[in-house]
Amino acid sequence: MQNQISPLILSFGASDPVAATGIHADLASFAAMGCYGLPVITAILTGDTSQIDDLHPLDGDLVDEQARTVLEDMPVLAFKVGQTGSVENVTVIAEIVSDYPELPLVLDPFNAALAEQGPEAEDLALAIRELLIPQASLLMISAVELSRLAETWKESSDAESESDAENSAGTGTEAEDLAADTMTLIESGCEYILVTGTAGETGEVVNTLYNESGIVRRDIWQRLPGSHAGAGSTLSAAIAALLANGLEIPEAVLEAQEFTHAALSHAQRLGMGRLIPDRYFWAKEAEHTQL
Repeated sequence: MQNQISPLILSFGASDPVAATGIHADLASFAAMGCYGLPVITAILTGDTSQIDDLHPLDGDLVDEQARTVLEDMPVLAFKVGQTGSVENVTVIAEIVSDYPELPLVLDPFNAALAEQGPEAEDLALAIRELLIPQASLLMISAVELSRLAETWKESSDAESESDAENSAGTGTEAEDLAADTMTLIESGCEYILVTGTAGETGEVVNTLYNESGIVRRDIWQRLPGSHAGAGSTLSAAIAALLANGLEIPEAVLEAQEFTHAALSHAQRLGMGRLIPDRYFWAKEAEHTQL
């Protein structure tokens, strides 16, 4: 068997025709970090640089066949799970990754650019919380998405517990509520949670990493001008790539943020909508240096 040059990462996600999010964003970010991505498509998106119009899930059996065929052939070093597309696919993916508990799993399943789909979205969030989050090495989620996800266990509690939670929320600060929601997910089995978009000063973006001990690191970045698509996908994919390269989670989170900020700083306007991160900015900089 030949020596493995590039770490292999199996990525579950949606196919985006703009290549701003999903599988295509993962592959570009993996390659930029010296890894080789193995794409397992869970759904097909339609849309352009302005917006995502719709999501069309693939059948769960097809998702399972894509992944298991590859896993039987190649030595994967990490998993990345993005948009799953359906409750059926969540179940399939959860069963697959449970067979490889020794591999790091980066979970980034929510896409704020996709409009909510009513009861189906609630069922999907519940399935992700129960089946995937407990297996995750790192869950990446925005503060808004975390608050929305927390409703799945607050609404399912009995009337007395629900009343207590409401009273507690009313007396606590937003940061305390956020920390409490984070701890609930960590207690379910998730090792680390990176909450993006937490409160900061005007013009700042704050990302906070938690584990069972509380806050591990809090990184503050200046908000870049313009509207971008694919920032989250770039960040979570970069984290997965750095874990596959052997870094510990806190260090991987910092380096991935630095990479993502640079990719956004070099973002390109490919269409009439949002800017797209340039994950190969470093190659262009190298070319200019040589010239």
